[in-house]
Amino acid sequence: MNNEIGDDNTKHSACITPELTRRQFVAGTAAGVVMAGLADAGGTLAANAAAPSGAGPVVLEDAHWHVTIDGATGALTSVGCKDTHWVIQRRPELGVSFRMLAPLPQRHDNFILGQQQRVAQIDKISAHQVRVHWNGLASEHAGILPIKFTATISLEVGELRFHATVENHSALAIETIDYPYIGDFSPPTPDSQMWLQHMWYGNLQWDEIYPAFGNEKGYWGVNCPTKTIEGKQCLFCLVQARRRGLYVGMDDPTQPYLLEYTFVQHPGVISGQNSLVPRQPEISGQAVHLDFRTCHFIYAQAHTAVKLAPVVMRGYDGDWHAGVDVYKKWRTTWFKPPHRPDWVKEVHSWTMLRMNTPVNDYSVRYTDFVQYGREYAANGVRAVQLVGWNKGGQDGGDPSLDTDPGLGTWQEFHDAITAVQAMGVKVILFGKLNWADLTTPRYAEQLYKYQCSDPYGIPYQQGGYSYITPPELAGISQHRRAVMDFLDPAYQEIALKEFQKILALGAAGWLWDEVCQHGPVDYNFASGHGYKPPGYIYAGDLPMARRLRAAADKVNPDFLFSGEGPQDWLAQYYAVSEAGVMGVPICQYLDGRLGLLAGVSGFDDRETLNMCLLLRLIIQYEPYYYKGRLSNFPLTLAYGKKIDALRRRYREFLWDGEFRDQLGVDVTARGPHRFSVFHAADGRRAVVVVNPDFDRAITATVKFPQSRRLTVATPEYPDTQSTNGVVRIAQRSAALVMEI
Repeated sequence: MNNEIGDDNTKHSACITPELTRRQFVAGTAAGVVMAGLADAGGTLAANAAAPSGAGPVVLEDAHWHVTIDGATGALTSVGCKDTHWVIQRRPELGVSFRMLAPLPQRHDNFILGQQQRVAQIDKISAHQVRVHWNGLASEHAGILPIKFTATISLEVGELRFHATVENHSALAIETIDYPYIGDFSPPTPDSQMWLQHMWYGNLQWDEIYPAFGNEKGYWGVNCPTKTIEGKQCLFCLVQARRRGLYVGMDDPTQPYLLEYTFVQHPGVISGQNSLVPRQPEISGQAVHLDFRTCHFIYAQAHTAVKLAPVVMRGYDGDWHAGVDVYKKWRTTWFKPPHRPDWVKEVHSWTMLRMNTPVNDYSVRYTDFVQYGREYAANGVRAVQLVGWNKGGQDGGDPSLDTDPGLGTWQEFHDAITAVQAMGVKVILFGKLNWADLTTPRYAEQLYKYQCSDPYGIPYQQGGYSYITPPELAGISQHRRAVMDFLDPAYQEIALKEFQKILALGAAGWLWDEVCQHGPVDYNFASGHGYKPPGYIYAGDLPMARRLRAAADKVNPDFLFSGEGPQDWLAQYYAVSEAGVMGVPICQYLDGRLGLLAGVSGFDDRETLNMCLLLRLIIQYEPYYYKGRLSNFPLTLAYGKKIDALRRRYREFLWDGEFRDQLGVDVTARGPHRFSVFHAADGRRAVVVVNPDFDRAITATVKFPQSRRLTVATPEYPDTQSTNGVVRIAQRSAALVMEI
């Protein structure tokens, strides 16, 4: 990411000038004084105020966008999306260009504020593109620094795109750059509502920002209410208003560094009890406005250059579906679907079983596993996820994927896996490579070398989990864990060798638990890890997945990769995701080919099973929270079999069809209900309607635009019957209405 710049002379001349206060800088530039004093890398004067003070605005405009840039400061003074009739940046006086953080040894908060800078040069390349140059940047506490910042703003087929490059010729590191920066992010109308939405852990997260704005960062940490969305969870952020929205995305699926979508409400809210934003333009003599900026955590070291990941904005009409459609279209340009074994493509169910925990309860020995396998096979369950089979039990001994002598021998486990898979039940071995158990001798002898440390040299920790005993459940004796560095080549080799132990056991696949996270770590600041720190740990996820996939392909190309809630870019390797029943089915809407596991643990759990039908989720039976047998909950098992039988019979809709959430069909009912729409490959449509009421049946009316003849089927009565779209649905049941 960082490229070194400058020769020896420029490196020595790029020293820190005496501190220049904000007031002195503003006064100097207002008088037309050029703040120089340092030579840049090319030997020319760092002309911070080279642009004439009277430079006029520069306008970019096409059929979709209208953007105005201040010719003297480079600030975005107006931004309007014509597609949605939304003036996003309204007040020119609140326009901002960028912000940087370049810490001093004894003062970390040394910001470079765009409001203090003057443009060195601005080039209107075309009617749809402008390039802005800043050179010699005034910092708050270190004077003018020899830093060049170049930003390109483009209009491209409905998109507003921001590219930028920083050349850091100073002796300081630039930790973050906020760009683009909208200083007056406004709702479409004063009475509009706005929410932030992003994808995380198989769901679409929602957070209101207008008319109420809550503070996420703690009153001790910020001056004004602040919210952030982290790019390590999702590449895009939606700002959703009613019937329209704004898509903002990091246009680089490789995740080279952390990007945060940051919102700050100035000067604050009316009341801490309701978090309402003032409606008037000023309160107590201060402007009321919402900052929006994308914060790039680049950690550009001294004498290096960094090209920022592009940021894209696009307006859309409609709700979150239309916003996700923007991402979905871009996704086709880089997403490579994972290989799916044939058995995963069929309608099937899973179960889950734990063998051991960190307190060594040794619940299920390897030789006992065959008995469980017979029960799974007899009930048509096609896969079992085995947890706690490895040394140390579930969440103990990580990252070890050795067998545990307390459960039996390696050969006994290998033979049990072979026997169960011969019955038609695929064995999926649970594992995780993110952590190192701090209680193990291996950590003290070897693994500590590859752990992540914070900027102060202190190793990060992940807290571990509690199991069975009172001290564990009270959090007293948990196995805490170090966070491993996925960018370290040596640790990659260790992780690969551990993974190969699963392959040697002959399992049909594995499930990487917690694959979506690295605990409290974003960056590793420790040295000696095979690269120059800091390293963005999430940037190692895709390379690690590639290495493990290559190893599996040499043994068994049909070996299944599954994981706990992997981010969408990781779904290129993980064909099955364990995320449970989600509130908003964004994963299914985005890509119906992704297998999504939902745990079913109730003893008459028709509600969860109906949601599996409604949302195209794979049933994962978990009696006694995955410590029991299928025979422990016969009511749940019986209804689950009906759900899967219905899916097999009408798989052209319910399994192979395109999931459309609630788009394109009108469903009404007296009483609580939820529905979803499926499109078959031949264009026919179907609707699943669920009645969650515990006591009463409902009557639902399903209306398809320009519909053909309709039929209806239910889990209890799977044979089709003709219907006019009005169907009665029993309590705690579901109905499938299909076009013929």
